[in-house]
Amino acid sequence: MTDHLTTPTLQIAVLDRGFVYVGTCAVNDGFLTITNARCIRRWGTTGGLGQLATKGPQSATKLDAAGTVRAPVSALMHLIDCDPTAWSTEAAAA
Repeated sequence: MTDHLTTPTLQIAVLDRGFVYVGTCAVNDGFLTITNARCIRRWGTTGGLGQLATKGPQSATKLDAAGTVRAPVSALMHLIDCDPTAWSTEAAAA
């Protein structure tokens, strides 16, 4: 199902058990790999994850560096495409 996502793309990945990451996502061989991953500990938005995806981190957003994250595709709930320009400052800091 998600094996078509082989081109790395900046996305928010919602995994089971409440884990939410932002980073460059790709799916290969049944695993989601998130490079330059940051765990979204606090959204800090009034518009949810969609606002984070389109507007980037807000003043109250809390992100924790996570390096490279690998998870089985079965743990993936959904992906949200991000606006790379909204995240460009954060990506440079990661």
